[in-house]
Amino acid sequence: MLSRIAESLYWVGRYVERAEDVARILDVHVHHLLEDPSVAEDVACAAILGVMGVTPDTDATVDVAEVTRILAFDNTGTVSIVRSLRAAHENARGARDALSAEMWECLNATHNALPRQVALAQDAGPHAFFRYVKERAAIMAGLGDSTMSRDDAWRFLVLGRSIERVDMTTRLLLARFREPAGQPGWITTLRSCSAHEAFLRTYRRAVEPALVAEFLLLDRLFPRSAFHALGVAEQCLAELEPDAGRVGVDDEARRLLGRARTQLEFRRVSELITDLPDHLHDLQVACAESGEAIARRFFRQSAPQSWNQGVADDEPAGWDRHLRLSPAPDAEAEPVGL
Repeated sequence: MLSRIAESLYWVGRYVERAEDVARILDVHVHHLLEDPSVAEDVACAAILGVMGVTPDTDATVDVAEVTRILAFDNTGTVSIVRSLRAAHENARGARDALSAEMWECLNATHNALPRQVALAQDAGPHAFFRYVKERAAIMAGLGDSTMSRDDAWRFLVLGRSIERVDMTTRLLLARFREPAGQPGWITTLRSCSAHEAFLRTYRRAVEPALVAEFLLLDRLFPRSAFHALGVAEQCLAELEPDAGRVGVDDEARRLLGRARTQLEFRRVSELITDLPDHLHDLQVACAESGEAIARRFFRQSAPQSWNQGVADDEPAGWDRHLRLSPAPDAEAEPVGL
C-alpha cells in the first residue's frame, strides 16, 4: 500500500471518530445544563473547552451558545465537528480506491449536507445536528466493518479510530476528575462515552467515581474503554508488521501502545484511582508519541504533530499542525494530518 493512501485512511478514522466524540460530548452537556439549573454554566462550558484543548478569548462570554459555535460549527477552528468532517472527506477523496463505494458515498453525502444541517441547527437548536453527526459516524463505522476486507486499508482506518478514542476518553476523565462533581457529573461522563447503560448492566449499582474510572479505563468488553481501544490499536500494528525481532518488538508505536496497555492491565484499581491524573496524562503522552511513531514508520516524513494550540503566524489555530490541501505531485490529494 502506498504511504499516502495509508496516511489518508488513518486520518479518515481519526477525524470521523473525533467528530462523533465531540457531538456526543456537546449533546450530553447541553442537555445537562438545560435540565440542571444548579450547574454553573460558565464553569461547565470552560470544562468542555478544556477537554478539547481550546482556550477561549478572555473577553468573550463562555456560554452554551459560544461553546457550540466553537466546537460544532466553526469552520476555521480545527477542533470543530464541521472541520473534522470536512477533513475526513478530503482525506477520503485521496484514498477512494481503498474505500468501498458505500463508504465514499456516505462521507460525500455527509459533507454535501453539512451547510444545510448547520443552518437548521442554528435556527432550531443543535440537538438534531448532533444526532445527525452521530448517525452518520455510526453508518460510516458499520459500512467499514461490513464492506471492507480485513486488509491493511481496514487496519489503518481502525488504527486511527482507536488512538483517537483512547485520547478522547482520557481527556474526558481528566476533566471530570479535576472538577468538584457529584453523581450527576459522572453520569454525564458515562453518557458522553455512550457507556451509561453498559455501566449499569456491568455493576448493577449506583454510579461512583472510582467505578466509572475503572469501567472507562479497564473494561475488556466495552469498545470505548481505553484498555479495549489500546488492544485494538496494538493488534492492528501487529498485523501490519507481524514479524517481531529476536529481542522483542522493534515497532516503536506498538511498543508504546503495548506498554500503556500493560500498565493498565497489571495495576491494581486502587493504584490507578490514587494517581489517576498522572495515569491519564501518561495515556495522553502515549497516544501522542505513538501517533508520531506511526507517521515516521509508515507515512512520509513530516514534523511531529501534536494536540497543540500554538502555531505559526501563517498557520490556522487548532489541533492541526496544518491542512495540506494542495495536490501532491503523485497524488490526487495529500492527506490531512492532525
